[in-house]
Amino acid sequence: MKLTKRTFVIGSLGGLAMLGLPADLRAQQAGGGTLVIGSTQVPRHFNGAVQSGIATALPSTQIFASPLRFDDNWNPQPYLAKSWEVAPDGLSITLKLVDDAVFHDGKPVTSEDVAFSIMTIKANHPFKTMLAAVDKVETPDPKTAVIKLSHPHPALLLAMSPALMPILPKHVYGDGQDVKSHPANLKPVGSGPYKLAEYKQGEYYTLEKFDKFFIPGRPKLDKIVVRLISDPNALMVSAERGEVHAVPFVTGVRDIDRLEKSKNLKVVDKGFAGLGALNWLAFNTKKKPLDDVRVRQAIAYAANRDFIVNKLMGGKAMPSTGPIAPGSPLEEKNVQLYKFDVAKANKLLDEAGLKPDGNGVRATLTIDYLPGSDEQQRNVAEYMRSALKRVGLNLEVRAAPDFPTWAQRVSNFDFDLTMDSVYNWADPVIGVDRTYLTSNIRKGIIWSNTQQYSNPKVDEILGKAAVETSPEKRKALYSEFQKIVVDEVPVFFINAVPFHNAFANGLGGLPTTIWGVVSPLDELHWVTPPKT
Repeated sequence: MKLTKRTFVIGSLGGLAMLGLPADLRAQQAGGGTLVIGSTQVPRHFNGAVQSGIATALPSTQIFASPLRFDDNWNPQPYLAKSWEVAPDGLSITLKLVDDAVFHDGKPVTSEDVAFSIMTIKANHPFKTMLAAVDKVETPDPKTAVIKLSHPHPALLLAMSPALMPILPKHVYGDGQDVKSHPANLKPVGSGPYKLAEYKQGEYYTLEKFDKFFIPGRPKLDKIVVRLISDPNALMVSAERGEVHAVPFVTGVRDIDRLEKSKNLKVVDKGFAGLGALNWLAFNTKKKPLDDVRVRQAIAYAANRDFIVNKLMGGKAMPSTGPIAPGSPLEEKNVQLYKFDVAKANKLLDEAGLKPDGNGVRATLTIDYLPGSDEQQRNVAEYMRSALKRVGLNLEVRAAPDFPTWAQRVSNFDFDLTMDSVYNWADPVIGVDRTYLTSNIRKGIIWSNTQQYSNPKVDEILGKAAVETSPEKRKALYSEFQKIVVDEVPVFFINAVPFHNAFANGLGGLPTTIWGVVSPLDELHWVTPPKT
């Protein structure tokens, strides 16, 4: 195929080198064996086309293949699509599919499956902006899919990642049943490196090697067993004993320290840049006195971010200073940092007219927090209570018994301040814009613009950035956006969630791309098999 400036054909040297190997040598290099993963994340089902979150993404990215995958430098790599070409006007992307990909039931993967999947995701996935620009997908031949757009959509390549665009078999899901409740969600048929062999709800699921996977020599493991262990301490014990060989998405400071001390484990903090998980303090900007930007700024100055990150989180977390996560190529570092300054906080509160009463109290507010994560959420909320007391703000910590209770309060704007954890999902169009667009103030919808923040200038900038195809101009737009949002403080940014993965020392091919373990684990293998 003739290449243009906008055509990409990228190959893995390792994968290409294996193409010429005889089958017996490829099998020998594959290594085999079983990997046991321990996780507290229980999936509702296995279909990432209609469900976000890492609980679903971990199995979905093994079972289903996607058009593209990404390396650790944010570069797209071929997967189901061996090449892709962006039209000069940015209004279409043409995918050329690999020739030999088949689903687990032996049916070939065609452009019809790609078209069906993209439109299904557009209609059903909770990230509405992710594929909003897609008008239709044309299929001129079985191996060519042409995605037609209503406007340029520079986030689309990232949206083709395994965690966001699993390609479903049309012959299974196109039977007229509701895809969100389709029986195949619990008995999936994909074209990824592993197929679901068994699922015992709430206990474990087993993934077995797909012998007809389209990348020669992969996957390298015979089987992956994911044990679902609800008790975090029991999970740590299982890892220390070697009963599980990998523990993904560890965030607890004590747990990370504990795993790092184990002689049998390697703990890594790479593989999370695509998720862009941020821990922050959100304000209800429509409730007095928080509708005054000076009050929100005062709270930011009174909160000692350095203390939270270095002491409460043991130095395991990276500070976050804006709406785009550290590690993203779009992050703007030159923003207002709100360095700890009690005098400045008091001055701003005075200017806002919040005078102390006889007891030194300027106002009484409530802070909520996302249940289930003490170190990132509850402990920070408790710290904020003591931090704001020194500037005359009485903060009452309100616990929620469960996630639905918290989500109902926050999504219905029944809060003053709340701790929260929200993901970027690689590109602002996918996971950032939702928090700041006026049009996304949607009562009853959690992780929308629950702060009720509204700035026409921000709306305009985000609208331009969403369609800007020049990387330099797009970065400049997002830089301006970040500076405005940080100045106006609908959210006080605290830290990147300190995700870590623990792997047995005998494992090679560790997943350290921007998507980590929510991408195909087809290169993960045993260098030194575990003792049984």
